[in-house]
Amino acid sequence: MKLLRYGEAGSEKTGLLDAAGRVRDLSAHVPDLSGAAVAIAALDRLRGLDPETLPLVEAPGRIGACLSRVPNFFCVGLNYARHAAETGAEPPKEPILFSKASSALSGPYDPVVIPRDSVKSDWEVELGVVIGRDTLYVSEAEALDHVAGYCVINDVSERAFQIERGGQWVKGKSAPTFGPTGPWLVTADEVADPQALGLSLALNGQTVQDSRTDDMIFSVAEIVSYMSRFMALQPGDIIATGTPSGVGMGMKPQRFLRPGDVMELTVEGLGTQRQDVVAAD
Repeated sequence: MKLLRYGEAGSEKTGLLDAAGRVRDLSAHVPDLSGAAVAIAALDRLRGLDPETLPLVEAPGRIGACLSRVPNFFCVGLNYARHAAETGAEPPKEPILFSKASSALSGPYDPVVIPRDSVKSDWEVELGVVIGRDTLYVSEAEALDHVAGYCVINDVSERAFQIERGGQWVKGKSAPTFGPTGPWLVTADEVADPQALGLSLALNGQTVQDSRTDDMIFSVAEIVSYMSRFMALQPGDIIATGTPSGVGMGMKPQRFLRPGDVMELTVEGLGTQRQDVVAAD
């Protein structure tokens, strides 16, 4: 299934994409997409619905983030071999984990707002993983059984805030609109192998990131298993699994986002995002 949220910000309804690519209103069955509503058991029940019996939405308009809110917005740093190389970093021996404020969550086509005092805002196309079961001490062999689905994430990052201001990375990752997510939550049964997906990002029509998830240093299964050794993951938690090479920080000379830029990004089978870059008020 491909699940989504449509409508004006703050008033979104829940939808399902049918076989013809049309939006069907799912809100009578699932008022919200978050938490228990995206648990694997809840998704299994939804599969019993016939999409043709759901009301057709002729003009869905704006598409919101595929999750209305998340208990936790986790990220993995330096998880693509070529990205680690472009930053001059040694490949990590264990996954680098950090958090992104859940208030950064935004729609896949909403503008990205460069925060005040930003000088190094950057782009990062990523495979997003949505947890579907309470997960603690899960083995790598069983980890993917705890995944509800996948989505596209742009882990927008302010490098000066992240790296040059001391402390943890979270403050460079968490400005409002720095977490475009969606357009769809694609259930795990539609993704045969999360390590065999192409992902790319174009800036102003020029492709700057173009890679595959098999360049990940740590696979999705390894990440979920590893994280569960240190914390209890919950249904609706989201994990941004790292970005491939081609970010602005890695360019020579470096190139960062400016008002008027346009980002277009895709992950194979999971949809496409497009964001206009604007300055904060």
